[in-house]
Amino acid sequence: MGDTETEEAARKKAEAKREQKKARTSKTVNQLTSESVTGKEAPTDLPGQKVKKKAKVDNKYTFPKGKNYIAAVSLVDKSKTYSLAEAISLVKKTSYSHFDGSVELHLNVSDKGLRGTVALPHGTGKQITIATASDELINRLIVSPKIDFDILVASPDMMPKLAKVAKILGPRGLMPNPKTNTISDNPSQLVKILQSSVSWKTQTDFPIIHAVIGKVSFDDNKLEENYQALIKSIGKDKVKSAFLKATMGPSIRLQV
Repeated sequence: MGDTETEEAARKKAEAKREQKKARTSKTVNQLTSESVTGKEAPTDLPGQKVKKKAKVDNKYTFPKGKNYIAAVSLVDKSKTYSLAEAISLVKKTSYSHFDGSVELHLNVSDKGLRGTVALPHGTGKQITIATASDELINRLIVSPKIDFDILVASPDMMPKLAKVAKILGPRGLMPNPKTNTISDNPSQLVKILQSSVSWKTQTDFPIIHAVIGKVSFDDNKLEENYQALIKSIGKDKVKSAFLKATMGPSIRLQV
């Protein structure tokens, strides 16, 4: 009987401890619930209760807009489609760079795989480095595949030789091609023409073309003539929408 009484006392003592623990947990939860109602933040770990942690928000690609950008955007009516003359004037007003920025044209077109080269009447204002294919250039690229030119032109007889460096030139879009007007029987004359030219092509996966039509400092009429030359080269019927902007400035929707 003595052993039975001892066991019964131990059981009751253990049960009493469990009840006390439940009471403490209940009190803690009630207190925390009350605090959350009054605006206090509850801790993440509760005794005897699992709490879902808040998902972290990745702000890696969220950048604050500067006051210059905000001021420039305020000048553009996003619901309006501007004429070319209006857009060019607005591009100059909204450019906030401390250098002579480029005037960029961004086009949504009907097809992928479009590409070409057009001689702009007034150039782009950017110095273009054009190289002419030769045995010396090919050997240099084989030894050290360093590209120090923007465009490569070649005569037809050099094309078979360029196959040796096709893996270097091809991925960079520098392989001479009739479609880009970079093959000629007179490469030196072609270089002069291309100095004022711009190459354009759609992105690999999207029917979008990005091109430069001049500098912010260009006269309005020069920018208009460059724009018209580029659109004619691409084909106006292929252009679905167009946007003009300075290097540092908001985009402006154009009438097409």
